[in-house]
Amino acid sequence: MVNSFIAIVGLVVAVGGIVLAILRRGKQYREVNEKKQFPAPVLLIIAGCVLGLLSQSFTVIPTGYSGVKTTFGQISESTVQNGINFKIPFAQSIEMVNNKMQDIKYADQIWSETSDRTAIYYSDVTVTYQINNEKSAWIYANVGNYQENLVSQTLVASALKASSKSLKDTDATNRSIIEPAAQESIQQSLDDKYGKDIVFIRKVVIGGADFEESYNQAIADKQNAQLAYEKQQIENQNAIEKAEADAEAKRIAAEGEADANKILADSLSDDIFKQMMLEKWDGQLPKVTDSGSNVFDVTGLLGEEEDGSQGTGNAEAGQ
Repeated sequence: MVNSFIAIVGLVVAVGGIVLAILRRGKQYREVNEKKQFPAPVLLIIAGCVLGLLSQSFTVIPTGYSGVKTTFGQISESTVQNGINFKIPFAQSIEMVNNKMQDIKYADQIWSETSDRTAIYYSDVTVTYQINNEKSAWIYANVGNYQENLVSQTLVASALKASSKSLKDTDATNRSIIEPAAQESIQQSLDDKYGKDIVFIRKVVIGGADFEESYNQAIADKQNAQLAYEKQQIENQNAIEKAEADAEAKRIAAEGEADANKILADSLSDDIFKQMMLEKWDGQLPKVTDSGSNVFDVTGLLGEEEDGSQGTGNAEAGQ
């Protein structure tokens, strides 16, 4: 930017000197020559040329960039750091290399497969990389069109496929797992291609990851079947628990009834039992019996009661 400004100023000054020289041709020009003095137009032209040379004598490299110096096309091995750097006009040039973090986006789908041999694809992949400023000259000298080819789509696709093939189906679509794995794989691929500490992969972001449609349908069917199975298991368990609870309630009730009957049976004597039978008897004797029938004879009981009654009456008479 500064170089361009100085070059423009020099050009304007030089052109101004030329215009002024044209305007002063003639009588005034001869008078100046006779006095052996340099005319103003010549000074302006010389100043313009000096400014033009000055503009080609240095390069300002901003923060976040480094420079690569070439002399008649020969690339210097040393990287030029940011700041003001001088060069020989028209013999040397300094090219700037971006050392900031940069994003490369790959919109095309990258198809791969998981360790379970399931087809999967990734889309909207963004790779953030950074060039080591100490290696700018090496990259400029050895990588053709490094802005486009340094981190190529082919390399990213290959590394991403290698990452997914090491993961299960459930992990291959988990961004917290696949993205760090892809970052590590891409970094390893770059190290193998260029050497260590040349390019740093700072982050990998995968916008979309999904399986092919047939697999998704199979997964959906499996999930529905699993949900139905779990629902049936819950219903079966509830039925079992209810049956066990009902059985337990009946057992408790039966044990309670048995205990009550035992207590009642233990508390009944023969006399109490006979008395209860008499209280329930309506005074009628069976009208029809067969030879095998056993009919309870209440005569004895009645006799006992009558005897008791008579004994009571006699006792009262004696008094």
